[in-house]
Amino acid sequence: MLDELPDVDPDEGEVETAELVVDDDVLVKLFALGPGGAFDPHVHDEATNVFHLLEGDLVVTQDGREETVSAPAVVHNAPGVEHGAVNDGDGRALLTASLCPLP
Repeated sequence: MLDELPDVDPDEGEVETAELVVDDDVLVKLFALGPGGAFDPHVHDEATNVFHLLEGDLVVTQDGREETVSAPAVVHNAPGVEHGAVNDGDGRALLTASLCPLP
């Protein structure tokens, strides 16, 4: 059982990650994005990817469309949908990303 989140404090433009759950059918990772930190748009063809934004603001892209979301928020990325995110705020953005099923 996970009692608390790992200590993450990324610098400007940086992204720190930690695996929280790795199981046969699901992966849950913690992402901490410093100001300007991003993960490039990418696709999971056979898996659903759900972001749970816990802290901060993110500009999320889905198939070329952008939307700013503020914590707390949930973003559903269906299989085959290109998605990414950037922290354009002044503080860190903290989210988990769940990938299921594992490829």
